[in-house]
Amino acid sequence: MTEPTRVLFVCLGNICRSPAAEGVFLHLLAQRQLEDQFVVDSAGTGGWHTGRPADRRMQAAAAQRGLTLTSRARQLQLADLTSFDHILTMDDDNLAQVRGLSGELGSRADLARIEPLTRYCREHQAEAVPDPYYGGPEGFDRVLDLLFDACLGLVEHLRPSP
Repeated sequence: MTEPTRVLFVCLGNICRSPAAEGVFLHLLAQRQLEDQFVVDSAGTGGWHTGRPADRRMQAAAAQRGLTLTSRARQLQLADLTSFDHILTMDDDNLAQVRGLSGELGSRADLARIEPLTRYCREHQAEAVPDPYYGGPEGFDRVLDLLFDACLGLVEHLRPSP
């Protein structure tokens, strides 16, 4: 039996985009009966919201799509860079911060692959998953549209061969 693939989603505060990405990815894995082949988590580059659930507006938008967001915010740790196989960031700032943190570990072979989640979008053209925190409800829906697209592409990319 092979080890599960470990995936970490990262945004700024870990209360909107990354917990939603975690929820979407878990939902897609469950639909494909692949839950046992992955370990999924989320984190923020900042620690302001540590221990808090996802933003209520994101929870509401996710619930309208049949998702329940259960994670609690946590800050990205140096150990995450070696305990996860893939770290997917939401925007260029998150990407730069994660890559900056990885620089503290040098060029180790066990470092996670760090890349933007939008790289896996198939339908949407997006450089980043925008932060909906200071906007209205439409921003949360837009984020979920992007996350479903990107996470579907990611599942297909990481899906183990039969």
